[in-house]
Amino acid sequence: MQALTRTDFNFPGQKGVYHGKVRDVYNIENKYLVMVVTDRISAFDVVLPKGIPYKGQVLNQIASAFLDATSDIVPNWKIASPDPMVTVGHFAEPFKVEMVIRGYLTGHAWREYKAGKRSICGVQLDEGMKEHQRFKKPIITPTTKADEGHDLDISKEEIIAQGLVNPIDYQLIEEYTYKLFERGTEIAARMGLILVDTKYEFGKKDGKIYLIDEINTPDSSRYFYKEGYEDRFANNEPQKQLSKEFVREWLISNGFQGKEGQKVPFMTEEFIGQVSERYIELYENITGEEFGKAENTDIEKRIENNVLNYLKNLL
Repeated sequence: MQALTRTDFNFPGQKGVYHGKVRDVYNIENKYLVMVVTDRISAFDVVLPKGIPYKGQVLNQIASAFLDATSDIVPNWKIASPDPMVTVGHFAEPFKVEMVIRGYLTGHAWREYKAGKRSICGVQLDEGMKEHQRFKKPIITPTTKADEGHDLDISKEEIIAQGLVNPIDYQLIEEYTYKLFERGTEIAARMGLILVDTKYEFGKKDGKIYLIDEINTPDSSRYFYKEGYEDRFANNEPQKQLSKEFVREWLISNGFQGKEGQKVPFMTEEFIGQVSERYIELYENITGEEFGKAENTDIEKRIENNVLNYLKNLL
């Protein structure tokens, strides 16, 4: 199985390329973006040394489906998906914050709570909560959008005070965030899953706010299986989940949390195969469809041909 960990395309009208942790984003004439979702995997803001076969396809196809399923809530950047690992869409100027929304006390929020914090991003939390407990209503805990290194927790008040987002725009993206999470929760519930938490990113084009980037994928979201959640919670047992959290847990158990001086543990072929299977499992669970593996003998050539053919008609 091949994995795509790096791209270096030169498309017509290309103004530049941004290589992110997972995505390579090509700017076409400052009007369009070609987003290639690679098979890179990151955890604790570190890109791990090996790629995960089919991960990019899973993420791209889930995000593409959710963008279509939420376009009535907020305009989004997607125009088309000419390849299983590619989305082409509008170029919008991104806000420098990520809107993290949580339905349950899990992951980073639980680690902060366990360490004694009772306020996250300006949101007060009740005393006596347990790991994986559902909040009375979802909470928004934004982060800064770091170009490098760690994203940092930030409050609504700090975002507005620092001029990262103006008050009118912030109110709108907050409303969109609640509505998108509600829709994602409904879709997950129909498939026997719980959407635990996720993050949304927004940008502006021609004075209009767009939902950008990915949405409700296992890289940006955490899912629990609905069946057995209550029993596991009552018995203080770990939840059965579909997310990247199991990769973080594997790294932690092998002495890595992205801190200085720590070394990424060796990723065996068996472990890489297990991660790949977990991503495919999530795809099939969240979409209700069987995953069709794209041809992957020469992934770069396939992507290049598909994107070039599409851009011919777009430009």
